[in-house]
Amino acid sequence: MTYNLRIIDLPSTERPRERLLSHGARSLSTAELIAILLGTGQGAGKLSAVGLGQHILKTLGEHQRDPLAVLREVSAHELMQIPGVGPAKATTILAAIELGKRVLQARPAEGTVIDDPAVAAAVLSADLMWQSQERFAILLLDIKHRLMGTQIITIGTATETLAHPRDIFRAVIRQGAVRVIVAHNHPSGNLEASPEDLALTRQLLAGAQFLGIPLLDHLILGNGDYLSLRQTTRLWQEFPQGD
Repeated sequence: MTYNLRIIDLPSTERPRERLLSHGARSLSTAELIAILLGTGQGAGKLSAVGLGQHILKTLGEHQRDPLAVLREVSAHELMQIPGVGPAKATTILAAIELGKRVLQARPAEGTVIDDPAVAAAVLSADLMWQSQERFAILLLDIKHRLMGTQIITIGTATETLAHPRDIFRAVIRQGAVRVIVAHNHPSGNLEASPEDLALTRQLLAGAQFLGIPLLDHLILGNGDYLSLRQTTRLWQEFPQGD
């Protein structure tokens, strides 16, 4: 796709709005999503809206490996330093970012049945998703998998946190929960489970078996997404929980 063309000059199948309607928002690149917000580029003979979106990401990411991390915390002043971005475009981008944050951080109410990893991730998103340090949290459930509450167990460095099964199950028992989901975040956004993550999960599953408090899942959150270890490993086959 040539991004110095006007969007109107592109075939309809390549225009961001049309592609979003036909294939969904996930099919668009970040630059194309920004282009929809911008509406227009820098004027005749200059960058298209998509090209300007790419330029914004490149400028914000000059000193960062992940421009999206910068975009989450960018200010109107920083955006308006980029040629082609005035107050109207800057405020539109900031409003969209804030709306996205609020949607992600909307926490299901206590008593909600947690019957899917996506629901559990939504509950924990505000505490874990965008944090710059690793955090380990628990999601407390009753016998019918209804949400009783959440608790942060430990806060680590930018790359490491430590959680001991003793501390985790002590908190679960104190709160009177009989089912638990554990979760931690990866500030890097890489959701791949580390050997330490898998080893801790094995310890927790064994402890859950002994105590009769089923561990329903271990989630890893980061960069707007999550990974369910129950869905992606065979650990629960090794340590049946009797959910």
